[in-house]
Amino acid sequence: IARVVGAVIFALVIGLLMAFIFRKEEQERLESSRKLAAELPEEKRTPLQTLSYFLVMIFILIFAAWGKPEGSEGFWLVVFQVKWYLAGALLIILGLMVWRWFDKDEVSSWMDATWFFTKQIIPLLFAGVIVAGFLLGRPGLDNGIIPSEWIAAVVGGNSLQANFAASLAGALMYFATLTEVPILQGLIGSGMGKGPALALLLAGPALSLPSMLVIVRVIGAKKGLTYAGLVVVMATLSGWLYGTFF
Repeated sequence: IARVVGAVIFALVIGLLMAFIFRKEEQERLESSRKLAAELPEEKRTPLQTLSYFLVMIFILIFAAWGKPEGSEGFWLVVFQVKWYLAGALLIILGLMVWRWFDKDEVSSWMDATWFFTKQIIPLLFAGVIVAGFLLGRPGLDNGIIPSEWIAAVVGGNSLQANFAASLAGALMYFATLTEVPILQGLIGSGMGKGPALALLLAGPALSLPSMLVIVRVIGAKKGLTYAGLVVVMATLSGWLYGTFF
């Protein structure tokens, strides 16, 4: 939950700060975007249909990954007990949406992209689990080749230095989709604080050294480095606040 809330606020604040810092250039970009939008073909679906489509997919992910609560009764336990029924019902609704609102070319393109990313992500996920286990060991059970004392010394506790180190590491490292989960489990098991853990989770997906090089080429060095600096600062503050109050 902290990551979801933090990511939304994180993106909002960074977006507003970037818009404020580069407001003159942004105004020029908006004017050119309006001209381009007028030349684009009319959208096939209404905004409400597009929103409904994405919301259904989001709730499928939420219910499918719903974990068992600690208590033996209550609303969250009821949701856990029926989560596959909810996910299945939403999957049927998603299928109807795709059938009614999308043409064959869009569905074919979607399936091709899904298969491409599956082939790309699954090997990296397994590789990430193996590397994390080799370097960091199993959380709470044993150590990898990196001593736990080293991890705890750098990113243990909740100091600003620890959160900054985690944010900087997350901004420079490349995390393939889902590989941050086993890596983070290993780091937490080796003594990483919960504040720095959140800082790493926020900075990692937002930035990496390869993506930074691409961003600089696309939007320029000034904007790219400003964005990178804001990501590190915001991730550091978010992790520190989370570790302090939670």
